[in-house]
Formats: sequence, structure tokens, C-alpha cells
Amino acid sequence: MQLEIICTGDEVLTGKTINTNFSYMSQKLSDVGLAVRWETTVGDDRETLLHAFQLASQRADAVIVNGGLGPTIDDLSQEIAAQAAGVELVFNEEWFTRMEDFFRRRSRVMPPNNRKQAMLTAEIIDNPIGTACGFALDIGKARFFFTPGVPRELRRMLEEQIIPRLLAKSGLQAAIHLKRFHSYGLGESHVDTLLTGVESLVPDGSVKLGFRAHYPQLETKLTVRGADMDDIRRKLGPVEQEIRKRLGNFILGEDDQTLEGVVLAELTARKGRLSVAEMFTGGQLAARLAPLPGAEAIFGRGLVARDLAEICGAVGLAAPPDELTPQTAEAVAQALRVQTRATHALAVLVDLDDGPDRIEFGGTICLAIATEGEIAARRSRILGGREWVRLGAVELGLDCLRRYLQGLPVYERTDFEKT
Repeated sequence: MQLEIICTGDEVLTGKTINTNFSYMSQKLSDVGLAVRWETTVGDDRETLLHAFQLASQRADAVIVNGGLGPTIDDLSQEIAAQAAGVELVFNEEWFTRMEDFFRRRSRVMPPNNRKQAMLTAEIIDNPIGTACGFALDIGKARFFFTPGVPRELRRMLEEQIIPRLLAKSGLQAAIHLKRFHSYGLGESHVDTLLTGVESLVPDGSVKLGFRAHYPQLETKLTVRGADMDDIRRKLGPVEQEIRKRLGNFILGEDDQTLEGVVLAELTARKGRLSVAEMFTGGQLAARLAPLPGAEAIFGRGLVARDLAEICGAVGLAAPPDELTPQTAEAVAQALRVQTRATHALAVLVDLDDGPDRIEFGGTICLAIATEGEIAARRSRILGGREWVRLGAVELGLDCLRRYLQGLPVYERTDFEKT
């Protein structure tokens, strides 16, 4: 089935709004085996919007149109859809009542221009969390699905209503499962090589391997089709077992697990309490841990500074040495643990290169994990620019803590490190 996505709006076309909706839709469609052939971005102009609909109706089997369903004068999707399909818009009393109730429950009065959102045609696609009703109709040879631009409304509509309709239209097996492995420390090409041949463990071709790189992590995806979930589990079993074997300690979580969530769960199981000291990270270690449910019982203190002398002074240490070393990180972690009465303390200290930001710009990371009876430390060198170093330092610190808590080696060389 040939799929096209049309994204509308001057703000998207000019780059004032980053079009995250397209990447989300394309990824979700790919996860269920539906590949997008074309993507078109169109401004709020009647003539060009009509031309985009007409062109898509000639070359695609299904089209998702995102945006343009609001109440304002520049929201044109309903009007142009009706024109392209040669039908009339009809006032939908039921949806209008839904909108009135939506505003009433929020103690607000619905503005008169919202009436425009009840001018609909063809098949209604429900929006349970907003006023922009989705709809579907045929234009030319293609089935068009119109969706709101608000991301959380789009995502709910896409996953619950549009994807099932597309799967039914495509004739693909309805039973589909997405299995995800999250890793840190291995690059995409390296993992692709490590996993060579895993798809062939299921000879009928119903298991598809894919990747999504978002430094510092990599998501390895398995899309599995089957007659039912029992069939899917039977196919998936040997493949996921092989992936765990080949990627080993680098797998930090699976499916909806996050690195910080895994760390928090490990500490919770031990009734532990964690304090962190971080340098050049902007407090991102603490920011990833502190907001999690249950963190109030686990997360003790976050010490953030840009200067090593400030870090050392805050934990009661003497002036730091001229050169940052793992031993410095050990001393900071141990002093922080004692000072805050934590069971675990993590210190992530960064010594940046001098000069302007550039691709070869790097930083030396020294980190340590201290408990009452043990200290684990390591040194790492990362190149790639200031932001690359900052992201790498945060991820390295959390992943080493995860490894320590799970009884895995803290030092295991990653693809992102330089000697």
C-alpha cells in the first residue's frame, strides 16, 4: 500500500515550528509494517493545498493530512478536502454538542468561531481529548485521513483509530507486536553487524529488524507479525533471546523501560538512597532521576557546579589537584556519600578541552560510584563537540550506575570513547 503524509501550516513550512508530528507518524507506521512513500509540507494557502490533495489522490492509496482542523481563518483542511472530493460540508450537531461540553467541563464558554470545527463530512474520527474532530473521506483513488496538529491529539487518533483502519485496508495480518531493546555504548552500524542473520531465525520473513539512533542511546526494534499473539510469541522467543546474547551488558532496558527508571527500580529494591555530584552536565543527572514516581524516597541530593574546586569545597575536600583523575572522582563520591548519609553516591566530573566548539572538541570524564564498603571508578574520553560530551557524560554516569547495581562490569569500552 502506497502511503503519503501531508503536513500543513505556514509555521511548519517556514521552520518556525519543528515538524515532530511527521517523524512520529512515519515511525509508528513503520513499526507496523506500513512504509511512507511521500511526505509533503504545505502552507496555509488554498490553491497549493488543493493541488497537494489532488496530487496525493492520484499516486497514493492512503493519505494522512496533519493540521488545519482548528477554528481560525488559516485552518483550511476541511474546506479544501470537501472541494477536492466534490462534496459539501455539513454541520454536525453531535460534534458541536461534544465541543460545547468540552468547554463547559473546563468552566469556559466556547467562542463562536469553534462552530467551524463542526462543519464535517464523511467518516468521523473521534478526538477524545480535543475539539478538532478528525474525519476520513475518499479523494480520487486514495482514502484521506485528516488529523489535528496538536501532538497529543494526533498520537491518540493515529494509534487508536487510523492505524487499525490502514492495516485493514492493506490486508496485512492484524496481529502485530513491536519489541524494543534500548542500549548505550554501541553504534548503529556496530549493532547491525552484531545482529546479522537474526531475522533468518524466523524463515517466513514475519520478523523485521530495525534501528532508531538517538545519541547516546540506540533502539533496536523487532516488528513481528503473526496469526495471533501466541504465534507472535513463538516467533519472537528465539530472536529476542539471540539479541540479548549478542548485545549482552549493553542492553540497558526493554520496551518502555528507561535508563533512569531501571536505576531507580534497582535502588528501590535495595531500599537505597542516592546522591549525585555533576560537573558540566547542567544538572541533567538529577533532572532525569528526580521527577520519577518514587524518587522522593530514593533521591537524596544533587550537587551541580561548573568548577571542580566548587564541587570539592561543597563536599568538604581540600583544593583539587591540577589534573582531573578517577581518584578525584572517588574522593568526591565518597565524601558526598558520607555527607548526605546516602547508600550510594555518583560523581560525574568533566574536564573540557580549551578553545571554540568544533567536531574534534572533547572532554575527559572521570566518574565514581561509592557505597559504604566499595568504590568503582572509570575514566572516559569523548569527542564530538560540547553537547556531545555533555550528553555522553550524563548517559555514561547513569549507565555505569545501572551496571554497578546489576553486578555488571562498570568499565566496558563503548564505541563513543576515544583513547
